[in-house]
Amino acid sequence: MNTFLRGRALLLGLLLASGAAPATDVTPKPAPATASVQPTQRPGHAGIASANFLATNAGFEVLAKGGNAFDAAVAVASTLSVVEPESSGIGGGFMATLHIAKDDSDAFIDARETAPMAVNPKDYLNPDGTPNRDTALKGPLSAGIPGEPAGLALLAKRYGRLPLSVSLAPAIRIARDGFKPDSRLLGAIRDEQKNLERWPASAGKFLPGGKPPADGAIWRDPDQARTWESIAQKGDDGFYRGEVAQKLVDAVRAAGGDWTLQDLANYRARERTPIVVDYRGYRIVTAPPPSSGGVAIAEILNILHGYDLAKMDQAHRMHYVIEAMRRAFRDHNDYLGDPDFVKMPLDMLLSPYYADGLRQSILPDQATPSSMLPHESAHDPGMHTTHFSIIDKDGNMVAITSTVNYILGSTFVAKDTGVLLNDEMDDFALVPDKPNVYGLLGSEANAPVGGKRMLSSMSPSIVVGKDRSAVIGSPGGSTIITQVLEGILHFIDGESAQQITAARRFHHQFLPDLVYVEDGVFDPATSEQLKKMGYTLKPREGWGFMNVVTWDHKTNTLDAASDPRRPSGLGKVE
Repeated sequence: MNTFLRGRALLLGLLLASGAAPATDVTPKPAPATASVQPTQRPGHAGIASANFLATNAGFEVLAKGGNAFDAAVAVASTLSVVEPESSGIGGGFMATLHIAKDDSDAFIDARETAPMAVNPKDYLNPDGTPNRDTALKGPLSAGIPGEPAGLALLAKRYGRLPLSVSLAPAIRIARDGFKPDSRLLGAIRDEQKNLERWPASAGKFLPGGKPPADGAIWRDPDQARTWESIAQKGDDGFYRGEVAQKLVDAVRAAGGDWTLQDLANYRARERTPIVVDYRGYRIVTAPPPSSGGVAIAEILNILHGYDLAKMDQAHRMHYVIEAMRRAFRDHNDYLGDPDFVKMPLDMLLSPYYADGLRQSILPDQATPSSMLPHESAHDPGMHTTHFSIIDKDGNMVAITSTVNYILGSTFVAKDTGVLLNDEMDDFALVPDKPNVYGLLGSEANAPVGGKRMLSSMSPSIVVGKDRSAVIGSPGGSTIITQVLEGILHFIDGESAQQITAARRFHHQFLPDLVYVEDGVFDPATSEQLKKMGYTLKPREGWGFMNVVTWDHKTNTLDAASDPRRPSGLGKVE
């Protein structure tokens, strides 16, 4: 028996000895904290970091009107829907990790999209049984039932201080009066022009006069402004019922989709128990399923807990991090899905005993080939989606990752609504063990079923220590998980918000068996040593858009930073 198989056998023995069951209750149980969850003082000022300065300023506008971090989050998310539609918006969904200062508690809102009840997996297959990327990624069949309006309404009602009419006012004003699109949005429109031209409402919104907006031109979205006004007046009923709902269904069905009014009326944002893991005296609060990110981050940190990374040279430190990533993504592919539909062995995956067994399978100087599943060629991990981080003057914290999935989502706009629909159906395992657009594999646990939420990589996280805390997250498709993990490790190592967002990055997701690297992340000697260990390093571009707010409890100061890779982003403290 080779060393790897002996490690797997030892892992099985450890699991049996610990009494781990193959399937357990899907609700993650918080780990006991080793660090103070919340200091007694409050910051007295606020920090917001988002991918667009208009969204950051919208958050501060709402704070100035007496809102808290949760009201500001509604303002930031809705404004991003207007100014950054290539990444997120009213026709998509989000996941939110929250810390509520007044009672020192954590919460999680799942506003992930759901499959329409009439979903038919055959619609996403070519005649030869291979995935049909067009129906999975473009047009109304690619769109799940949106979750963002319901999630924002829940966030405001449960945790905010202000009515939606106040928190949504900046987005409504900017959509009505117009703004100058940044280079990334203009580039996305140009790249997707042929797809946008397939649907009249999409062309009408994104291609005024039949072409993309000119650099520096004012761009308006009056239809989206009216839809947000409906939500401001009626709450989520202003989207999921009534006139807007009818327009959405009529537009989708006219273009060949399968939504119904009942699909919209049945949608609910859900509150779930966040995953909590302790690492080196810090308490990390992160996303539970249907996000795969929190489970993977917790599993990786549990594996790394057994190593003293600080005493290693860079090559060996990266070797152990990569091997932990490899194992976490294998489990991502095999086990995870919507907790309302599938049982997952979360007690096993989050157990330190399971991590002990995985650690035993890692060789000290050799990469482990990703041979558990057949190798599939796949796309590079994408860099779409958006994330923002907020800490307010009272110490409330919000980490929200929001998405329409791929660039400009489905590229399908529902007529007279301004709603650009997501293409999240591709995040289901439409064909088991075949990669989606981000190269991620899936099992029957993530198969499409009516009303089911598709698995996500979104990993909004809060890190709390005795001396410092942070709110952190990033877009990036499957790289979200590893980017957030690396950001957490940088924060625990003492780096500032600016250093964390600017840090060079790397990624491994089990299959394809490659280490994606940003230019300069490893020095030449480290790269050569990793290659000798058996790793294949693949350069890639497009990293970035992480947004971080940190809180130094000793000095009671906040620091906010937006990724320098995105010039229009803004991290701001007031």
